[in-house]
Amino acid sequence: MIMPLPHGDRMIEIRFHGRGGQGSVIASKILAKAFFLEGKYVSSFPYFGVERRGAPVTAFTRVDDKPIRARYQIYEPGYVIVLDPSLLKAVDVLKGLKKNGWVLVNTMKSPEELKKQMDHHRIATVDATSIAIKHHLGSQAVPIVNTAILGAFARMSGLVKIETVMEAIRQSAPAKREENALAAKEAYENVILGGEGE
Repeated sequence: MIMPLPHGDRMIEIRFHGRGGQGSVIASKILAKAFFLEGKYVSSFPYFGVERRGAPVTAFTRVDDKPIRARYQIYEPGYVIVLDPSLLKAVDVLKGLKKNGWVLVNTMKSPEELKKQMDHHRIATVDATSIAIKHHLGSQAVPIVNTAILGAFARMSGLVKIETVMEAIRQSAPAKREENALAAKEAYENVILGGEGE
């Protein structure tokens, strides 16, 4: 059974913010696959602005316990996942996020350090960059953090099991499947959960 979101919504709506080359679109698809493996209806799709490496990219995942007919962008997500902390200053990642919704940020900072920027939202942080580098995902200069961030999401949200996320990664990651699965597990174990929103 799907856990209720802020305001009692049954459909889970998740928005990913990343940069071209970081794997945010693949992350949205793998997360959808994980929910599908747990018997949910899913939909996942990207939105591209300027299609170039390093440009902001947005991707979306919807999950429900009944067929999903919505095919438009997610404007009021319950969850926002930020793969690149520089986007906090470049893009309004909180736009439309439900009050008391969750924000998961790939950063070395603690949720408390980000709290002033994110009033009325619950914050979780994980150093997905260091985890990706440790597992040789991408390069030192451009680590691929997408699978690590999914492990952190599993712990933060409690909506999907980490074992299922790891299985979805093993089935769907384009390369280094076991390394990606282990990165997700490590992020699951190391994500820092902030307090409740206001």
